[in-house]
Amino acid sequence: MADFSIENTIEGAVIGLDEVGRGPLAGPVVSCGVLYNSYEILETKIPITDSKKLTIKQRLKLFKFFQQLKKENILEYYLGLATVEEIDQINILEATKLSMKRVIDKFNNPTASIIIDGNFKLEYKTVNEKSIIGGDKVSLSIATASIIAKIHRDRLMSILDSKYQHFGWKQNAGYGTKKHIDAIKEKGPTNFHRKTFEPIKSLIKK
Repeated sequence: MADFSIENTIEGAVIGLDEVGRGPLAGPVVSCGVLYNSYEILETKIPITDSKKLTIKQRLKLFKFFQQLKKENILEYYLGLATVEEIDQINILEATKLSMKRVIDKFNNPTASIIIDGNFKLEYKTVNEKSIIGGDKVSLSIATASIIAKIHRDRLMSILDSKYQHFGWKQNAGYGTKKHIDAIKEKGPTNFHRKTFEPIKSLIKK
């Protein structure tokens, strides 16, 4: 279960970073950074962990909880994204890093350390950086970022779904479900589809 063990080993402010949306065929990649101003034990009935392990209802309840913590200045968070065009231009890993760099810029805290869920480094505006595989399962800062990013991206995809309903983005969030892929084959890709991702890349060449 996620806690503040990692954060407590680092001196000064710590920003936990995570992203959502590296795998989908459509939509942006969204990153979130969370900085807790207090490491007191958080009392929640729902475990704060990897967003993929939570139901929609659980994520929404936790998001309301985080909003209250933000009002009380217990935490602060910022979001950043990289567009479909950027993903296709520089690849999904570099676009993920770009979205995270945009988050860091919003904090405007050059002395903060960052901890990232993943096996890559940003090497950007920080004196201390740590990558943690499975970080959203062990760090509360990263787990919180994971949940907030997931909520935000799902909402973006729901908005797009209202314009492109046949792709099922409200349900699949842009991931490559059978319904989604069948709709791409029938209707063709939109401007919100990643043209460098398979099977879209091959379909375009036909």
